[in-house]
This record gives sequence, structure tokens and C-alpha cells, in this order.
Amino acid sequence: PDVIIEAQFDDNDAEHGQDHLQDTLSDDIKKLSLDTGEKGKAVEIAGVHRTKQDDGPKVNDLWLLPDEFLQRTAKVVYILEKKHSRAATGFIRLLADKNSELFKRCAMFSPVDHRVPRVYVPLSDCPPDFMTRPEGYSQKLFICRIVDWKEDSNFASGQLSKSLGQAGEIEPESEGILMEYGVDFSDFSPEALECLPQNLPWSIAPEDLAKRRDLR
Repeated sequence: PDVIIEAQFDDNDAEHGQDHLQDTLSDDIKKLSLDTGEKGKAVEIAGVHRTKQDDGPKVNDLWLLPDEFLQRTAKVVYILEKKHSRAATGFIRLLADKNSELFKRCAMFSPVDHRVPRVYVPLSDCPPDFMTRPEGYSQKLFICRIVDWKEDSNFASGQLSKSLGQAGEIEPESEGILMEYGVDFSDFSPEALECLPQNLPWSIAPEDLAKRRDLR
């Protein structure tokens, strides 16, 4: 864990040449020394000078350095909960390699959200005329749901769920956002509508209004 020192100098420093700058850096490095707290052991951060007067752990042992000089690392071992809906809005395109076996079976789905990986989707999920005129779907929004992502593959595997419509229009774009975040925007069921007042027009009773805070 070396320390990078950023030298700050003005025009006067430049007049003295490179030797002066080198001496300044050397002095700054020597000032940044660590004391491990054990007798006879000292280490300087940039490795300029090390001493050891007795046998024991080497001074460059990482366990002897304070925590602020160590970079913590970790590894993901298990996904406890999948927060993302695995649904994404994007466009479908033909694969670049026309001679590959995948070209005959899959298309490439490119999500609008760049945090989501690109996805292989079966050609059977695509429109029937997609292979003959793919340019006609270059601006059509689709919803794709990721179903798998193998460790040895650069791209995930998924299925096309729905064609939303033309990109840039309000309704397809809004519907895509709602589906990506798992918002249920379907119509209310008859059971839910039965809970609403049936005698229309309806107005709140004065005794109920007295218990409420008026935000109108």
C-alpha cells in the first residue's frame, strides 16, 4: 500500500530544475513514516527505509499496517433477494455474426437502461417478419424479461413479453417504465369497484369532513 504524493510547485520551483523537485518529493516521502508500535520495527510508506532489529514478523507484513492504509475487498457468494423485476424496455436487432448458429435461433435485445445487460431472445418471440425487414423494428419498443444468465456467457437469456409501440411516444414509454419497476397498472377488479360508493354523484358527509384535513 504505497502512497502517491502529488507535488505542488510554482514558477520558483520550475527555475530550480528537476533536481529541486526530486529533493522535495524525497523529503515529503520520508516524513510519511509509520510506527507499528513494536520495539525496533519501523516502516516508511513509500518503502524508502526499513529497519528490523530483532526476529519476528517482517515490517512489510500487511497485518502491521493501520486499517486506513488497507483496501478492503469482498466477493459476492449468494444473492439473497432479487430486487430488480428482471423486465426491461429496449429494442431488438439481428446478431452481427450472420454465420453463427445463434443467428438462426436468437436476436439481440438492447435495453434502454444501460445498467441492464444485453439479452439473447428467441426468434420465435419476435414478430413474424422481423428476419425479412429488421429495419422496420429499429424504433419499436419491446418488453423483455430476463430468465437466465449463465456464468460463461457475456449476455443474458430472456423472452420478449410485449410490443409497446413506437419509441418516443408517451404511452409506450410510460408503460415500459411501469413494467420495469413492477407497478401493476391493470384495471381494478369488479370486487374492488364494488367498495366504492354506488350512488353518484357522491359527496362526503359533513361529519366525515370534520375529521379530515382539507388539502384542496
